[in-house]
Amino acid sequence: VQLQASGGGLVQPGGSLRLSCVASARTFNTYVMGWFRRAPGKEREFVAAITWNSGSPLYADSVKGRFTISRVDTGNTVYMQMNSLTPEDTAVYYCAGKKWGIVTPDAMQYNYWGQGTLVTVSS
Repeated sequence: VQLQASGGGLVQPGGSLRLSCVASARTFNTYVMGWFRRAPGKEREFVAAITWNSGSPLYADSVKGRFTISRVDTGNTVYMQMNSLTPEDTAVYYCAGKKWGIVTPDAMQYNYWGQGTLVTVSS
């Protein structure tokens, strides 16, 4: 399974971006999909995840209420709408996937990873 993330860029504080991740999996609708990020000088951290049936999305406390994860299985795509961005959101964002199971913030549970897309929040 290959994952291709896109949508990153430079945005001012308070702005919005939408990240996309396209998967090559033929059975995409059976995958739990997640977003993680790695800020400069920091460890990778969980951002959000969504189940294979779009139920019960899970968010990190730091993004709850600002970010929304969604998916369109017919297009093999998972999205993350990011609003009210702050400089603390600056990071390389990675999409990840695992077959079946429940949403989890544990990166070790995800088998497939995209290449990352850079989000820079700065004035």
